[in-house]
Amino acid sequence: MEQLLKVSSHSDPSATAGAIANGIREAGEAHLQVIGPRAVNQAVKAVAIARGYLATSGIDLYFTPGFASVLIGEDEKTAIHFAIRPRFPLHRQDRQEEEEKEQ
Repeated sequence: MEQLLKVSSHSDPSATAGAIANGIREAGEAHLQVIGPRAVNQAVKAVAIARGYLATSGIDLYFTPGFASVLIGEDEKTAIHFAIRPRFPLHRQDRQEEEEKEQ
């Protein structure tokens, strides 16, 4: 199931990057929702940091932005949605074998 991470202007980019990296490792993708330019800034920083976290595992990321309408109270706002995916497919079986060797 897809988990949607909501990023605000006050979100910690390092913590968000950790959540992105975990989403990539567990589900093969991550999704962010942001409203406002400062939140976009924090989200882009988080993606850049997550690329560094995953680079040690040989995983490179890219994201595709899009728009979404969200209701906040009675107001409809336009949010930006980032779909974050690995550049190349993850080999889940290889990772499972590595985890079994470590145990």
